[in-house]
Parts: sequence; C-alpha cells; structure tokens
Amino acid sequence: MFAVLTSATNGYDGSMMNGLQALPQWEASFHNPGPSTRGLLNAIMSVGSIVALPITPYIADILGRRAGVMTGCVIMIIGVVLQSIGINIQMFIAARFLIGFGVAIAHGSAPLLIAELVHPQHRAIFTTIYNSTWYFGSIVASWLTYGTFQLAGPWAWRIPSIVQAAPSCLQLIAIWMVPESPRYLIAKGKNEKALNILAKAHANGNVEDELVQIEYREIRETLQLEKEFEQNGWLEFFQTKGNRHRLIILISLGFFSQWSGNGLVSYYMNQVLQGAGVTSAKLRLEINGILNIINFLTAVTMCFFIDKFGRRPLFLFATAGMCASFCIWTICAAEFTKTAVAAAGQAEVAFIFIYYVFYNCAWSGLLVGYAVEILPYKLRAKGLTLMFLAVDLALFFNSYVNPVALAALDWKYYIVYDVWLFVELCVVFFFYIETRNTPLEEIVKYFDGEQALLGGDMATEKARAILIEEAGDHHNKTAIAHTEEVSSPNSQDGKI
Repeated sequence: MFAVLTSATNGYDGSMMNGLQALPQWEASFHNPGPSTRGLLNAIMSVGSIVALPITPYIADILGRRAGVMTGCVIMIIGVVLQSIGINIQMFIAARFLIGFGVAIAHGSAPLLIAELVHPQHRAIFTTIYNSTWYFGSIVASWLTYGTFQLAGPWAWRIPSIVQAAPSCLQLIAIWMVPESPRYLIAKGKNEKALNILAKAHANGNVEDELVQIEYREIRETLQLEKEFEQNGWLEFFQTKGNRHRLIILISLGFFSQWSGNGLVSYYMNQVLQGAGVTSAKLRLEINGILNIINFLTAVTMCFFIDKFGRRPLFLFATAGMCASFCIWTICAAEFTKTAVAAAGQAEVAFIFIYYVFYNCAWSGLLVGYAVEILPYKLRAKGLTLMFLAVDLALFFNSYVNPVALAALDWKYYIVYDVWLFVELCVVFFFYIETRNTPLEEIVKYFDGEQALLGGDMATEKARAILIEEAGDHHNKTAIAHTEEVSSPNSQDGKI
C-alpha cells in the first residue's frame, strides 16, 4: 500500500499552493507575487516533471520499479528542504522544479509496480486507489494550511512546506518491504525469484498454486514473444493500428484529466471562490478542505466499483456529468457577476462540488489504472511516461493560462471548458474500450487482435476461467468470455 503514496505528494502540492496563496504571511515573505509569478510558481513543477520524463522509463526498465520509486523520493525530499528554506522567490521556484523532477521519476515506477505485483482480482482497486491518494495529500495540505493560518510570520507557510516530504519519507522506509515486480524480474532472467514473489503475493507462498503457475507461464512466454518481435522503442507507438489506438487513449487521458476545468480549482480555488463572492480567506480555506474530503471519499469509494460497472461506462457517465454540471456552474457564475445575488454565488460553489463528484467517478482513479492496463510490458513504462507528459504539458498550460485568463475574462473563460468537455465526451465514446476482469497480459487482444503477442494460450484460457470463478460475478462471464472473440479494436467498445 505504501507504493500508492507517490500520488499523495502531487495532491499535497496542489492544495498546499492553493492554501499558501491565501496566506497573508506567504504573500508578505515573497512580496505579494503577481499573476505571472504565481503562474510560474505552479508551472515550474510541471517543467521539472517534463525534463525528467525522457529518463523515467529507462530507470524503471533498467534499474527496476523499486529503484525508480526510491530515486524519485530522494529527489523530492531534497526539493522540499530547499522549498522550506525559501529565502527568496528564486529559491522557492528552483525547489519546486526539483520536486517536479522527483515526482515524475517516482510516478513512472510506482503504478507499474502496483499493477504488476497485485493479484489480478485486486488490480483495478489498487491501481485506481493509487491516483485517488492525490486527495489524501490534498486533504492534509488544505487543513494544515488552515491550521497554520493563525500563526504569525513565515512559519505559517514553512510548516506546510516541510510536511510535503512526509509521503516520500514513508515510502523510502517502506519500499524495502515491498517486493520487486515479477514481470521486471522475468524480463531480467530472474525467473525463480519472480515465481516466489508471485506465490507470496497471490497464493500465500504456495508456488504450486494453479493460478500462480498459469500467471508465471503466461508472463514468461509473453515477455519472450515481445523480445523476439521487439522493434523501435518510442516509434513503435506509431507502427501498428493497436499501438496508435493506445497512443490516442494515453494522450487523451493525460490532457483530459487536467483540461476538464478541474485545473481551475486544483491550483486557483482561491481566485474561483473570490469570483463566486467568497471574500473571507478563512472561509475559502474551509471550503477547500471540505471539497478535498468529499473528493477523497468519492474517489476511493469508486475504486471498489470499477470492475462492477466497467471502465468505459464510468468514463462516459463521469464526462457527461462533468459537462452538464460545468455548464450550470458557468451560468451561475455569469448570473452572480451580473447581479451580485448571493444565491447565484452559493449555487456556483455547490456546482463546483457536484462537478467534482462526477470527475471522481472515473478520472481520478482510472487516469493511471486504465493507462497501465492497456499497455503491454515492453511499452508499459514508455506509455505511462507519454501519458504523464500529456498531464504535465496540460498542467504547464493551466498554470500560465488559467490565472491570466481568469483575470481577463472572469466567468467567460468557463465557456471554453463547456465546449471542451463535450469534445472529451465524443473522444471517450469513440475510442475508450472495456478491460474489466481480464488478465493483464491478455488485454493486448482488445487492441492487436490476432497479431497480439500473447504467450501461453492454454494458460490464458485457464486463467480466464479462474478469474470468472473468483469474481463470482455471473454478469461478467459474458464480458470476460468476449475477450477470445476480439480480433480488432473496432468493437462496440471503441473505434479507431
């Protein structure tokens, strides 16, 4: 479970920066930064992540998933130390660059370790909980800054900054108790060690367990096939129809997760609430803290229903709900701006909460969980890196454009997101496919059809039968059995 804390650092940062910008003590320490400087303060973390991304998949694939997590955590801790010292705005900005650099490396390994280590029946829960811990970090930061609001002097912002290192410190201590990914070990020829880890993680140490033996054979043969047909690394994403389909999903996941209007609240809740008539800094901090609690509860609750409802239906439901609620949010904001009626401002705040409930039905947890699932082993680290590149580019855009656009256009800027959310809904409808209750190696069939590099066909059939039996969900039997009929990604679940 400690591997899921990587995302908490990211969530902590977003809420911390929201809170710090509401603190008069922070503004005094850095001489009341203007909109452009505030944009750079938030954007520089994304820049650090983008700079780290080219080396991130190689750390995960060459040194291992655990080594990637450890490397990222060490760099993040160094960045937090420098940020907490923060003698001037330049040092604060440089520190945030380092934090972003470390986050990217840890992000590029932690979800891979989780997806490749957990039992197939628990994969959806753990991979979606991973990104949902973003809100755990966010809750801690929002309420901590609320508490330090009462302190005089720079410690009001230094304390929240110091605590940002907590998730990384916990991970550095706990990572020694987490085994390495068995898929990584098999790729490196350490088959016996991989088998023992599979047995320990999936069958209480019984190496003769039927499912363990099936998984071991399927992983080993699939990785061998991938080595035999290995092509050109990054260019491989463009060379087959299935990989182009994966690339569309990965890039859309990254951009949509940040360009759905949530970026307005993640880093600029202070300005959004001021526009809704919430003038009290204390009340803004309280609203931010309550929103994060609701977000966390919604996101974590939905993690336990991913396999019940399916990925594609949840993406469609969430995106449609976000589009509708954001449109109403825009109408309320326009009405409040024109009339200054308190009820319109209150309704605007209410629809911010409603919007986030829809967002958390899919986009919080499935951002990473879905991305990891749709990729074969040899492309998994690189594909996740591409997805995070899209996330960081979107965040960088948001960090610079959102504060300037909000200042210039006020509520009219929301119309851009109203239109964009409809575009997102169309992309999800035409390209996103269903993967529930399918063994990780077997998902390639949905994209590559008969050209899928899948080892151990007999083992695959047996694994599917065991998963059906363990799931105990008769409704899913047809969905799982449908896997063997898929010969191309042009199914009713997604088109390309």
